[in-house]
Amino acid sequence: MLRNEMATQRNRIMNQHTSTSFHRDTDTLVYALGGLGEVGKNMYCIEHKDEIIIIDAGVRFPEENLLGVDYVIPDYSYLVKNQSKIKALVITHGHEDHIGGIPFLLKALSIQNIYGSRFALSLIEKKLEENRLMHIVKLNEINSESRITTNYFHIGFFNTIHSIPDSLGILVNTPNGKVVSTGDFKFDLTPVGNNSDYQVMAYMGQIGITLLLSDSTNSGVKDFSISEKEVAKSILDTMKRTQGRLIISTFASNVHRVQQILYAAVQCNRKVCIFGRSMENVVEIGRKLGHIRVPDSTFVEPDMINTLPADQICLICTGSQGEPLAALSRIANGTHRWIRIMPGDTVVFSSSPIPGNAHSVNQVVNKLTRVGANVITNSVLNSLHTTGHASCEEQKLMLQLIKPKYFMPMHGEYKMLKMHKATAIETGMDPNNIFICANGDVVVLRDDEAFLSESRIQTDDIYVDGNDSTGVATAVLKDRKILADNGLVSVIVTIDSRYNKILCRPNIVSRGFVFIKENQTLLKEGELLVYEALKRKMMQKTTFGELKNCIRATLEPYFYQKTRRNPIIIPVILNMRAAMIPNKKGN
Repeated sequence: MLRNEMATQRNRIMNQHTSTSFHRDTDTLVYALGGLGEVGKNMYCIEHKDEIIIIDAGVRFPEENLLGVDYVIPDYSYLVKNQSKIKALVITHGHEDHIGGIPFLLKALSIQNIYGSRFALSLIEKKLEENRLMHIVKLNEINSESRITTNYFHIGFFNTIHSIPDSLGILVNTPNGKVVSTGDFKFDLTPVGNNSDYQVMAYMGQIGITLLLSDSTNSGVKDFSISEKEVAKSILDTMKRTQGRLIISTFASNVHRVQQILYAAVQCNRKVCIFGRSMENVVEIGRKLGHIRVPDSTFVEPDMINTLPADQICLICTGSQGEPLAALSRIANGTHRWIRIMPGDTVVFSSSPIPGNAHSVNQVVNKLTRVGANVITNSVLNSLHTTGHASCEEQKLMLQLIKPKYFMPMHGEYKMLKMHKATAIETGMDPNNIFICANGDVVVLRDDEAFLSESRIQTDDIYVDGNDSTGVATAVLKDRKILADNGLVSVIVTIDSRYNKILCRPNIVSRGFVFIKENQTLLKEGELLVYEALKRKMMQKTTFGELKNCIRATLEPYFYQKTRRNPIIIPVILNMRAAMIPNKKGN
């Protein structure tokens, strides 16, 4: 009876909180600028009064429909307005979807301190050096024993396992409760490298956690993921069976996997050559920090490859996701400087396609097979890859260890967040205490209770072309899409503005719209329509802008009627030089 009364009282408090359209100055706010409803550009913030702690600053790689876009980053506008509140940027691990946005963030606002593990800071340092930003921020190394203290926040860390070394979870003590962010994690009972801090997680569960933010990427995957050591055995077995050259492609950031490949190469007396800039950087950092331990004699330079017997060579390269410019794609296309596929070569994909990349990976596999390579991909038969993200059962274990009062699934598409919610309910959590949020939604902590605020923080995707952090406008992307789908038509008109007269019939030039040789009639009729429309328009006083609008208004419906396509129409009006001289004198 007492338990039911407490539940009723709690629900009453929750309803009062939820109906509140504003939060108090004494509340603690938790929100995401990226990472919810998507896989990538992770950025989570905890705010109390005049202090903000940022957890991660990642990028998302664009889908195929974002033409010419290199990165997608969060909108930093809210942080720019409140940059005086920012006390620290804390990094959970060194993957691009958690650190890739740091150069853009530092160009947008001032941050004094970045905190991260040794491996993450080594990767960040390279980014800052490339962007000439090392002088504007201080990098602070942390580990599971570190503590960060501000006026309102006390931050601690615990070791987790992921597909990159030195991965950390974060505990943030706030005036209104304790918040835990797992970062990206999995549970591996026979790990390569450091183990998870199970005891620390269990202790946090005993002291009481108000809100848990937990990785949702593999919410739809049942059972436990296989151990990295199982993958190591499969790689070693594959290498022993391979007679000719062996080319292995994997994620550059998966240092433990690269270490296992190198160890297998040493066991099989193969020399190793590394291809791909990101792979070279990670191997260099991994060896420097002690995560990769093989003799120097293991490595050879590219010009030595052809001097060694084929069964003594192992090539490790980037391109496991079918990236067009990566080393493996160039090998498949026959455009790599050092490597040409030969009959007897074996190519191993020690990876699984990220959602959306399956088509690109299949294209590379087909090209490699066509030129004579034996291609081996990950499957249930060989265990050449394991995920770095927690499966459904591992998510349950995290929930049981932390025992949060409230739960906010993070790092995942909407379906993944919903499935993670269902998993939490299976472990006994109250559905009313689970928040499925979007980027910009605010979870309010007040006196160890939590509720979803009705107010939101404005956040949008910013599309980056090259290194321009100002972002590509939506209108620009729309134009690129139209150009890709419908092409371009340029209409060149020569006039004499002194007499309001067209000097010759307009000329239409088409690119990507129709095949010119087969559509001469269409273009000539278009030229005639524009000519007649402009003659009528120029019988009265007009402007250059009105003439351009007249051209567009004439051709757009005509072309759509004839072709069912809407090309971008660019009018070019040339005025007689003599007509311009009086204007110059007048000025």
